[in-house]
Amino acid sequence: MKSFLKLKYVLLGMLATLFLACEDYLEEEFFSDVTAEKFIDENNADQLIAGIYANLRDIYKRYDINMYGTDVYSAKSMVQEFNSLNDYFGLSSDNGNIEDYWRDNYDLIADANIAINRYENQISWNDSNLGARDYGVAQARALRALAFYNLVQHFGGLVLDLEETTTIRSDYARSSEADTYAQIIEDLEAAIPGLLDAPDTGRFSRRAAQHLLADVYLTRAYTSFGNASDFDTAASLAEQAIGSYDIRSQTYAEVFDLGNQVNSEVLFAVQYGTQGSDADRTNTKHGFAMNSIENYAGVGRNSQYGASSSGVMPTPYFYGLFADNDTRDEVTLHRVLFAAEDASFTSGDGQPVDDIITGDTVIYYPKNAVDAAELADKLDRYWVYQPDQYLFGLPDDVPGAVYQYSSNINRINFPIFKKFDDVGIDGGSGGSRDTFVFRIAETHLIAAEAYLGSGNAASGLQHLNVVRERATGDANFYTTLDIDTILDERAIELSGEENRWAVLKRTGKLEERTNLYNPQNVDHGAFDSNIHLLRPIPDNELLLSDGTLEQNPGY
Repeated sequence: MKSFLKLKYVLLGMLATLFLACEDYLEEEFFSDVTAEKFIDENNADQLIAGIYANLRDIYKRYDINMYGTDVYSAKSMVQEFNSLNDYFGLSSDNGNIEDYWRDNYDLIADANIAINRYENQISWNDSNLGARDYGVAQARALRALAFYNLVQHFGGLVLDLEETTTIRSDYARSSEADTYAQIIEDLEAAIPGLLDAPDTGRFSRRAAQHLLADVYLTRAYTSFGNASDFDTAASLAEQAIGSYDIRSQTYAEVFDLGNQVNSEVLFAVQYGTQGSDADRTNTKHGFAMNSIENYAGVGRNSQYGASSSGVMPTPYFYGLFADNDTRDEVTLHRVLFAAEDASFTSGDGQPVDDIITGDTVIYYPKNAVDAAELADKLDRYWVYQPDQYLFGLPDDVPGAVYQYSSNINRINFPIFKKFDDVGIDGGSGGSRDTFVFRIAETHLIAAEAYLGSGNAASGLQHLNVVRERATGDANFYTTLDIDTILDERAIELSGEENRWAVLKRTGKLEERTNLYNPQNVDHGAFDSNIHLLRPIPDNELLLSDGTLEQNPGY
């Protein structure tokens, strides 16, 4: 935890982080060697709030912890290999993914606490600026709630540190999970009246907070300490967050158009950009769910696709969820990769050579299997991997074909993600596309799940079908409502966006669906519901607490 390690009195280190924020809504000056008491006043206090937002970039680059070990995402490795987060073998408290996620969220919490304390207790506000004070505190509390919610889903009860840390401490202890949820709800309910309906780009809006609070109530509704009204409350908040917006006013392709990042469906996004400092071009989302495509002749290391930035790959079950008329398939996936450079390919000594010209097809992943004759024809011109050959392994060579599977050094081949494509990238980094955190399509799916839990299936079906209608044109595709149907629709609509692990956990489906659909876990997974519904508290935090911070059971 950040506050374990250093004092928060001097602003120098914090101000350095402020420059990570997007230029679309922030204008900063750099101040060196000055303390908060001398520098922060009502005229520049918003820099404290901007600094909180900057933490979101690191948090929402931590894809693996939210994806591994689920039904639709697996570890990018051969099925025989082990990964502790994916297979629940040897999952330990020194896992780097877990440590990073804990630290990054607590960094945000620490900065939110600074802002709240300074806004409420140290800055002298004129009466004319009291609205700015209240707005700043509302943003800080909403963002603190978001970070606590990220953490509680993985770790259970948390250290509810709500004060600015000004001395070195080691007496940190965890609150109960029930108290943690109560604090998150308290922060959001206090924040919502002070947030704006239409804030500057990148700021937390009232509807974004309503969306988040709906999700919090929905998750608490499944717990032993939830209230009987939580499902109803979640549904009501989701309806408020949706408001009058009709997601059918934009196609799925338009929502993810790089030139349309600030659009009415997006309730909240982590901001990047191309015009500010180098730090504004550090997104890595374009490399999510990508294999080693640079090994394909003609693609190389400088292609439009970039390079992998995570260890995640989709499972065969994920690919099988897309119906033939689902327009999200074309938006979500690259089923054809094109050459970025001229190259030659040969299967080996004495074998035919294929000259690849920039723009040629290099590899094709058909949505539906092609027959033997078509396959043989295409393999004379480029790689083809059939749906049952996605992911790992070595398919049988096709006699006489130029492209022999045994000549491909990649043993992991799958359609890579397209929906996060970016420009000006440098391998796995250098992206400037915003990362969507909340979209109204997800709000509809939250509402569907909440109505299901409250026993109002008819209302739930309306929300589920409007999401499906935009993708397929079928307004009444679903006629019955159950949790597996909602989870499948979430997997398609929110691919690469949702915290899949947490959603499966809350619905009680993590163990069942992972065992059914995750290839590595099916082969050798070791999921134990008595242990693995919580992540281990990081070792370094336990050491710093002098024994007051308790580890989760089983670790």
